[in-house]
Amino acid sequence: MILQKMWAYITFKKEKGDKPSFNLRMMHGINKISIIMFLFAVIVMFVRFCK
Repeated sequence: MILQKMWAYITFKKEKGDKPSFNLRMMHGINKISIIMFLFAVIVMFVRFCK
């Protein structure tokens, strides 16, 4: 369930509701970038650890 919500958030699936303000959209965009960077770093660390 949590992974589904994270995937929907990362893939820009919209929930029903009012249109968010510009600042809120920018905040969500920055959060998505940071989540992707974190997952990439975890993958890199895992690969280096397994060698």
